[in-house]
Amino acid sequence: MIAAIAAICMAAPLANAQRVASASAGLTAVAALSADGSAVKAFPDSGVAASNRIRIGPFSIPRRDSSWWVPFTSTVLPGTGQALLGQHRFVAYLAVEAFTLLGYVNQQSEATRERNRYRALASDVARAFFPGSHPIGTWTYYESMEHYVESGAFDRIPGGALTPESDETTFNGAMWLLARRTYWRDPNVQPATTSGEYQNSINLYIARAVQPEFSWSWRNAQLEQDLYRRSISRANQAYRDARTQLGWLIANHLLSTVDAFVSLRIRGGAGAQGGPTAMSASIPWAPFGRSSGR
Repeated sequence: MIAAIAAICMAAPLANAQRVASASAGLTAVAALSADGSAVKAFPDSGVAASNRIRIGPFSIPRRDSSWWVPFTSTVLPGTGQALLGQHRFVAYLAVEAFTLLGYVNQQSEATRERNRYRALASDVARAFFPGSHPIGTWTYYESMEHYVESGAFDRIPGGALTPESDETTFNGAMWLLARRTYWRDPNVQPATTSGEYQNSINLYIARAVQPEFSWSWRNAQLEQDLYRRSISRANQAYRDARTQLGWLIANHLLSTVDAFVSLRIRGGAGAQGGPTAMSASIPWAPFGRSSGR
């Protein structure tokens, strides 16, 4: 803008020096308002108006240096604020967004595949010899199938009072041992069935033990159980990787938003006072070409 004003002043006739000086003063006042775009209106043919548009291939969008909402567009889609401010690094933000989003989708898909695989193994092998519809269990249920070959019986003697599983190598037997250790004075000495100790232990067993419709057994199917464990391990890793990708996605959104906000403030938008900001520094020391002050 200053160069344009100087060119106009040099091209004016000497006879109109006073008029040129007055025009120059007026142009200076207009140039001082360039931060809010008024100078573009004053010089429609100066080419400044073209700089207020951003070209991305065949597309052209207006630049919004002084719009407070520009940083928030980067919150929705990283790089948008940088594109509106005419900064080429919007490409980097978009690339990171696409890469991490693709990684997140891939890891989620991998986790879903492995989850369906270990559920199928559990239903087709470990639960195959137990009648019923084999409903889908919770994550804790499938995790328990990693560590125990059999679930054990829920009630060893059906038809009467509940008789918990006594084989401690099975899952239900381990839950009954936990209940006895929690409430009995001596886990190997049964109190009266009417006592509070016994009733509390039975309630804990009912809450923790595997019900008949969820019974399983990997007996004579150790190879399938190993495959089951590997599938669960891969599913867990895929879920962890998906969470990591999600963290990078969130970080990219935040970084692009902060970057756009800082850039807008430096340019004089979003409440900043004055026009474009510049910073400089000097060191008053003789070896750097400046006087030492003496």
